[in-house]
Amino acid sequence: MAPPANRPSRYSMAPVSAATSKARQLSHLHSQLAQLQARLADLEDISRTTAVQAKNIQALGTLNGALFMGAAKVLGDEGAGIGGAGREGEKRS
Repeated sequence: MAPPANRPSRYSMAPVSAATSKARQLSHLHSQLAQLQARLADLEDISRTTAVQAKNIQALGTLNGALFMGAAKVLGDEGAGIGGAGREGEKRS
């Protein structure tokens, strides 16, 4: 049985009114806007976390520097050279 002559054989070929097309486009834009807002909220959370982590990394760097300076003070000249070849050849007054 063949489809009637005035009706297209496929739904995708059916004439779409301007109102239907506009409604579909607005619906798509609305869903994209919702997705954009959700991703923006995620980005704000990540930015806050990054700011906190940057402060913590700065504190770790300060502690690391303090440990190196403390180790240099404790070790003195013994830790200045590699393999014990530090300042042994210099004259001491």
